[in-house]
Amino acid sequence: MVKTKLRCAGASDPGRARRNNEDAFHLDAERGIFLVVDGIGGQAAGEKAAEIAIGRVRARLERQTGTAEQRIREAIAVANNEILRAARGNPEWEGMACVLTVAVLENGSAVVGHVGDSRLYHIRRGEIRKITHDHSPVGEREDAGELSEAEAMRHPRRNEVFRDVGSAEHAPDDADFIEIERIAFEPDSALLLCSDGLSDQVASGEIRRAVERNAGEPERAAGELIEAANRAGGKDNVTVVLVEGEAFTAPRETTAEARAPHVFAGRAAFFLLGIALALAGAWFSRSYWTPPPAAFAPRVLVAGNEGAFASIAAAMAAARPGDTVEVPGGEYREQVHLKSGVTLRSRVPREAVLRAAPLSREAAVIAEDVKDARIAGFNIRADQQMPLAAGILLRNSSVEVDDVDVGGAAVGIEIRGGSAVLRANAIHDCSSEGVLILGAAAPWLSHNEIRRNKGAGLAARDGARPVLWGNVFEKNAVELPPDMPLETVRERNVFLEPAARPARPGRGAAAEGRK
Repeated sequence: MVKTKLRCAGASDPGRARRNNEDAFHLDAERGIFLVVDGIGGQAAGEKAAEIAIGRVRARLERQTGTAEQRIREAIAVANNEILRAARGNPEWEGMACVLTVAVLENGSAVVGHVGDSRLYHIRRGEIRKITHDHSPVGEREDAGELSEAEAMRHPRRNEVFRDVGSAEHAPDDADFIEIERIAFEPDSALLLCSDGLSDQVASGEIRRAVERNAGEPERAAGELIEAANRAGGKDNVTVVLVEGEAFTAPRETTAEARAPHVFAGRAAFFLLGIALALAGAWFSRSYWTPPPAAFAPRVLVAGNEGAFASIAAAMAAARPGDTVEVPGGEYREQVHLKSGVTLRSRVPREAVLRAAPLSREAAVIAEDVKDARIAGFNIRADQQMPLAAGILLRNSSVEVDDVDVGGAAVGIEIRGGSAVLRANAIHDCSSEGVLILGAAAPWLSHNEIRRNKGAGLAARDGARPVLWGNVFEKNAVELPPDMPLETVRERNVFLEPAARPARPGRGAAAEGRK
């Protein structure tokens, strides 16, 4: 539980040398979750690895079961194995992986999980301390005192790492995989998470001064740090997440120095020369001018009678990536379109009920070409008076569906392409399939309850390759691709009745699933 009031911001920039950005970040001040990921693999592969890591780590940490240390270990291990599975199934992603650093704040402390060479710094009272250890040959030598910070930053092997997330299968407690540490997070301190695009270009002392100079304005600090990395060469993507305690301020001497006029008295003779040099430098570097990087703090937008937005659709229209649309309990008759980077959640799980929109029999929730979206905690209901063709329809989208109850629709959840994650949902009593997966889709389904659907409880067709783990099937069959091993599916999932056994397509799967 987070007791300290926080100020936080995040920013990411591709840098000067690269067109694409394989970095990603996530911050959730309400839950105290902060994450920076640096993708490995080049172009689409690195970006995909970062996307998977953000989604899996975030989803596990938001389920607050177990200690923070256990949750972090499980989150990183799940992300690791999912990245590896995705790479094996897609030749264009071969070799993709990532490095990451995550911090979970609770009760005056920060639990830090780390793999690779991204970093977390602790800043307090004019001092900066590196908490994480770089899992790299150069980083080990720097931590051992064999190389100075400046020597390590210039070392030709700086970019090599010997630990990553995604290149080999791992369990949460594997040795030499995840570094975990718990540190104090005082109200007058700050935490900075960053990719090596910052730490390889900007020395820790300069990082500290930039954060302190902008104390109380983390957005400005994040932007200034990225500008500093780009001024130093911008050789890599650069991402920062800054978290300030409620009492974090610049040290007294720094504040006094910034305000005292006499500091600049001895430099008056060089003023005109400095201006001239600055103008000349600006002119000759004009081709490198770029807009300032985006920095923002996420918002919670409340829809319905208790919020500023009359409908869920209105709140979603106003949301930007990183925001959460929260819906109080009650019944809502509207069609909801998910949005990239936005979380839609019921304030109390299963108390926000979605029904068919007036004059519409289509899906209650639709995502089309959406990335990094999430829906959690809703109750989606259909009946003869208010039928639904589907409870949730996902087309070519990367969406997490968590703790949603879908009942009475024609199809519970329909997935057409993309990389959806279905976790801890209840899908039941549908007139056709419970979960229908079509085309080149490889969704992850874990710990769902799929019961009493009149067609197949789950049907994977036209090349779909779902991953099934810990799901419960009752009174409906599972229609799998011919080359998926049935024994593995049986071992990893629960079939409560013989009638709910896996079935090959084209052999009466729906009929076999009825009782």
